[in-house]
Amino acid sequence: MKIRLDDSLLALPVDVVTQTIGILAKRRAGKSYLARRLSEQLYRADQQIVLVDPKGDWWGIRSSRDGKGPGLPIIIVGGERGDVPLEVNGGELVAKLVVEERVSVLLDLSLLRKHEVATFMADFLETLYRMKAREQYRTPMMLLIDEADAIAPQTKGQGGVKGGNVERMLGAAEDIVRRGGQRGIGCTLITQRSAVLNKNVLTQVQILIALRTIAPQDLKAMNAWVDVHGNEEERKTLMESLPALPVGDAWVWSPGWPTTDGIFKRIHTAQIETFDSGSTPAAGEKRREPKKVAEVDLDALRRQMAATMERAKATDPKELQREIASLKKQLAAKSVMVSPAKVIERSVLTEAHVNRVAKIAESLREALGKIADIVQRNHSCAETVRKTGGANAGQHGLSALGTGVASPEATPAFVPKRFEAASGNHGGSVGKGEIAVLTAIAQHASGLSREAITIITGYKRSTRDAYLQRLMNKGLVLLNRGGFDVTPDGVKLLGSNFQRLPTGDQLYQHWLSNLPMGEAQILSCLRNSHPDTVSREAIGERTAFKRSTRDAYIQRLNTRKLIVIQGVDIGIASELVG
Repeated sequence: MKIRLDDSLLALPVDVVTQTIGILAKRRAGKSYLARRLSEQLYRADQQIVLVDPKGDWWGIRSSRDGKGPGLPIIIVGGERGDVPLEVNGGELVAKLVVEERVSVLLDLSLLRKHEVATFMADFLETLYRMKAREQYRTPMMLLIDEADAIAPQTKGQGGVKGGNVERMLGAAEDIVRRGGQRGIGCTLITQRSAVLNKNVLTQVQILIALRTIAPQDLKAMNAWVDVHGNEEERKTLMESLPALPVGDAWVWSPGWPTTDGIFKRIHTAQIETFDSGSTPAAGEKRREPKKVAEVDLDALRRQMAATMERAKATDPKELQREIASLKKQLAAKSVMVSPAKVIERSVLTEAHVNRVAKIAESLREALGKIADIVQRNHSCAETVRKTGGANAGQHGLSALGTGVASPEATPAFVPKRFEAASGNHGGSVGKGEIAVLTAIAQHASGLSREAITIITGYKRSTRDAYLQRLMNKGLVLLNRGGFDVTPDGVKLLGSNFQRLPTGDQLYQHWLSNLPMGEAQILSCLRNSHPDTVSREAIGERTAFKRSTRDAYIQRLNTRKLIVIQGVDIGIASELVG
């Protein structure tokens, strides 16, 4: 597939996704419109795009040009119309999601202050560049940065923002522009002020797209690029025409790419396919709002985001410091209530404080256990109602699992048989829900993560965590490196009721008959191709799933440890074919 910026004259190879492009023009000359056209074409060519929008102008990409139909199903992070919020300190998290999930996203920075933009983008760009160094993540993607002079400024104090994060942000931007192509990262820099775009970045641009430019300082900045890449004849043609170019007209100049002859052509930008949310309204014109937006699948994104945030908090020194500070406040308040005259400020926690914290934690655990017991009794009541209310009522839990929605009443998906509540020397009875969770863990010799337990059993997070806590208190499961393993006491408790998962073809048939239809279809596709792997694109073609749906199913299969992801290629787990 070719990338077409105009209607007929210029067709770029899809490899442009890993090139560095500079789109330079004065205000309202059509630079963002051309960048929108480029992003649409890349997405239609099944390439990953990441859009950085400091002004909040790009949200219309989710709707059709007339606003009556869907546009591109790109996840919007941040801004007034975001699918998920953008946190100032979430740059590293978002970069991990972009790289690991290979999703196309729009980062709307419009609600952040300038110093907050520097904080977020420094973390995002550094993490993106670092992670893409790994072979498994070296897949093509295009990073499009609007108002690029705000991300890669010429001077450190430009725009009134100074500090280490600005220097980090600029340094990461330079790394991506200079060496990102080797890691699969292309970059498009869009700016109306080429004079204030960092020259170390501007001169590294491989493809220059210049629209109408008038300011002498901006023309001079373009000359700096020409000095490195162009010749005198082309310079004269370009520089003399720039001040008078009509809106939408542009020069595309690429010395030595895609062939040694390069490109030096004047084009007129073709019409975009999506809603032009960044257009300037005419005087007296009422701003149009699109009536329909493309739907996006956020389930996999939210699960991954929650898991990543949980891991980050567990190892983040700042988070630990906040927890310690919170404990100190609680202890100080408790001391005031008991004996106001004896409150003493201390810089460290004493042994007495630690003992108090332990007692508070124990009280919280007891309260949590009581709540879980109430929930369990409610579940039992609901089960009785279902039994007496009709034969189809019991299917509710599997329906919830099939749609990926956890329900507190959901029937465990893959527990091999119904268990009666057991009891023994483990601190009291073990309820049905705990048995379901214990069985799921015991069936997986390599252990299970919290997310995998939710997917397999169908219990929502709070219910799942209550069962896990009670199982750990009774010594039936243990936590190590983010996953849960069954203990010998846990296996003993399951006894003759416990059925281990089969192996090889039997295990494959077990999962094929129990998985939701979409996941089963992809698993069958991978089994039929074994020992060869299959690309995401090929899976989409064979199953006819749209990209977001396909990727959601792949993520769920990966969480269940039924597949192996190797960059863009995917294979079935060896345990299912051995």
